[in-house]
Amino acid sequence: MTDDRWLPPRATASEPPAVTGVPGPAPPRRERAKGWLGKLLAPLAALVALASKLKALLLLLPKAPFLITSGSMLVSIAAYATIWGWTFAVGFVLLLLVHEYGHVIQLRREGVHDAGAPVFIPFLGALVWAKSLGDDAAAEARVGLAGPVLGSIGASVCVVIYALTGDDLFRALAFTGFFLNLFNLLPFGFLDGARAAAALSPWVWLLGVAGMVILVLTFPNPIIILIAVLGLYETYHRFRELRAGGEAVRRYYAISRRNRILIGATYLLLIAALVLAMDVTHLQRSL
Repeated sequence: MTDDRWLPPRATASEPPAVTGVPGPAPPRRERAKGWLGKLLAPLAALVALASKLKALLLLLPKAPFLITSGSMLVSIAAYATIWGWTFAVGFVLLLLVHEYGHVIQLRREGVHDAGAPVFIPFLGALVWAKSLGDDAAAEARVGLAGPVLGSIGASVCVVIYALTGDDLFRALAFTGFFLNLFNLLPFGFLDGARAAAALSPWVWLLGVAGMVILVLTFPNPIIILIAVLGLYETYHRFRELRAGGEAVRRYYAISRRNRILIGATYLLLIAALVLAMDVTHLQRSL
């Protein structure tokens, strides 16, 4: 059955027929209001739909470590490329990646399986998040040293490529990689050397503080100063934990003499090897 409530009335003999093209009655106010409301709310509905998709993406990111690592790598490459060019920036970030995966591999060997994917921070390097660094200070030291060990191997690969090709790019990358890993062995703050020092003696951290003060005074740039500030806070926090004591803290630092000797020997030999490697790969630049 047809609803003809809004159809024009039929023509009669006393009335002229309806003229084609003359609009019929206007729709009710309520329907007109709904039309305007729909037009106003359409952009808002689109924004809500976009926000829901972005929220789904953010919820997916923690479950997609590849996206986190690759995305932050691309950002870092773009940042470093503004200073050193694309080729060196790519090589430098790959060396950072190798270094960080040294930590990831050792964390898994220590039974820590919740370590996050490496995250790159332009001009500050990269990091790996983990709820624990192992059961004791010896495990922490092994995790800390694994980064420079694997990172040094990665830099050594650059030496081999340089020997085969004669391309100074790889010699420069090798030198930078060796320097990067040597710097990380400074026993200060959150650097890898501080992890190793935890298994030797916490008082070695004070040597790291002195070394960082010298660096700040010698090379006063914003990155070094930021690392110094963050590292001083980390050192203060750890000394405060030691002073508070407790059975858990005592057990954490109570490691065997054999482990202390092995970690100390690895630490010192790695420093000596990196200093020698830097000397061999140093490239004199003429201005």
